[in-house]
Amino acid sequence: MKRNQWQGWGAGEQPQQHYLIEPRALAGGGDIRHVTEFLRASGWREKSTKRGPLVLESPDRTVRLSYDPFGMPGGWSIRGAAEGHQAEWWATLGPQTPVEIVAGLTDALTQPRSAHAPNVWAPLAEQHWQTGPEGRHYTATSPDGAACLHFRQDPDGAAVWWAGAGDRQGNGWTAQLAPTTPLHLVHAFGAALASPEPVMRPRGRVPHSAQIRTTSVSVLPSQLGAWQQVRITAARAAAWARNRPATRPRTMARQARITPHARSRARR
Repeated sequence: MKRNQWQGWGAGEQPQQHYLIEPRALAGGGDIRHVTEFLRASGWREKSTKRGPLVLESPDRTVRLSYDPFGMPGGWSIRGAAEGHQAEWWATLGPQTPVEIVAGLTDALTQPRSAHAPNVWAPLAEQHWQTGPEGRHYTATSPDGAACLHFRQDPDGAAVWWAGAGDRQGNGWTAQLAPTTPLHLVHAFGAALASPEPVMRPRGRVPHSAQIRTTSVSVLPSQLGAWQQVRITAARAAAWARNRPATRPRTMARQARITPHARSRARR
């Protein structure tokens, strides 16, 4: 096929109809590559078996992520090994959890942890979520009531982070995070959950929900590819910065090799 016959190239490409969806918590699962390609670009290794679920492992081998759309209950599973003062932890997110919200947590896995524990509830309160204690629990609920994040404790003291979203048509998802989940990950997850930014879905992938607002947009395939590449490039750059060896400037190293006797002669 000649290049000028292919509509996916250059001036011949055709715009595709997509939709910006608000609130993002009800946008449906989306393209899992938004999560997985960022992790691969950050140095995560493929550990999938031929007929098993998708599995990726962190560069230091302490965290494993899997995605299985066909299992029960299916969806995302993340497990972190015990390391130093950090206890073992886990997180499970249903298959209809928007990938942009999943990425809030998984992107944070590639970033250095702050020395100070963040206020998990701050990003939700900033978006006017109703937050406060409810008995043994502490909850945050979105202004439209469609999404929530809870820290739940039963009478025996067992605890879990629980999040979810749903509409009156039965669309929705739930997620659970172990109480030992590092707080910077819970914070990042909550920030992505509460973000007012809409998310994009192609035609045919928009949930049938009376509680979402949609804006139709025309997008070129090259634009989609460019936006995805920006995210991947940022992940690669961050991975390179983390892994590059610490080196001193050559001038400093040269000065370090000059002996006091040589410096004395140089001043004469």
